[in-house]
Amino acid sequence: MSELPTHNEPLDLLEQEQDGSEQYLTFLLDDEEYGVEILRVQEIKGWDKVTHIPNSPHYLCGVLNLRGTIVPVVDLRLRFGMPARAYISTTVVVVLKVNGPRQRTVAIVVDGVSDAHNILPENIKPAPDFGSSIDTDFISGLVSIEDNMMIILNIDSLLSVEALG
Repeated sequence: MSELPTHNEPLDLLEQEQDGSEQYLTFLLDDEEYGVEILRVQEIKGWDKVTHIPNSPHYLCGVLNLRGTIVPVVDLRLRFGMPARAYISTTVVVVLKVNGPRQRTVAIVVDGVSDAHNILPENIKPAPDFGSSIDTDFISGLVSIEDNMMIILNIDSLLSVEALG
């Protein structure tokens, strides 16, 4: 496992492992573990005040100035319909590169960063089909890690301009 950077340090780009596995950064919301491709992670920061934007969706905390770039900040708990939680010392902001018509930078607020895992693509199972009543487009897949299930997020779908609007 790779050592995670301390707060406010940019992540170095990591190469794909020689065994074909890919690295995922995992983080927690409540007691659930979620993962994103580590190559999409630009930075991990501690929670800091953001500038609120009027008339924005309830899960958009506001924006922050990240070295001259204005970055929208999404509270992932609220985005997933979970109850709000006060931001504490373990609350973390993960800054991500999101692809779409053009590449954008978006930050997500999570309860805490967990670990980095090397995962073979063949170990990732598709999200179950719940029918049209539950949208799972933002889930790339599920993977078992030790005794836990990790949800791998499709951040391009989850954080698209349309999804945040």
